[in-house]
Amino acid sequence: MIPLVSIRLKVGPKGQIVIPKVFREAYGIKEGGEVIVEPQKNELVIKRAPNTEELLKKLREYHKKRRGKKPARLGDLKGVSLEDEFDEVWGLGDEAVH
Repeated sequence: MIPLVSIRLKVGPKGQIVIPKVFREAYGIKEGGEVIVEPQKNELVIKRAPNTEELLKKLREYHKKRRGKKPARLGDLKGVSLEDEFDEVWGLGDEAVH
């Protein structure tokens, strides 16, 4: 893990930025790879998109955890924030780069 630092980047004419090499290497962002940009209150969060193996592992863990539980019924999700539920289950916010 790299130390928490701030780096000022220039935004190009098409809104593009270059993620510095030290960050790309630290977070496993490869050329041609994908990142997720997530708007929050006063900032944008850039995260490395999970690869297929990571997604499959999380799916298996989730399926194992759900085994034996009753299937959801209509109305069970009333009042539930699906965004919060997704973040809690998949934990994709753990790798955020601020």
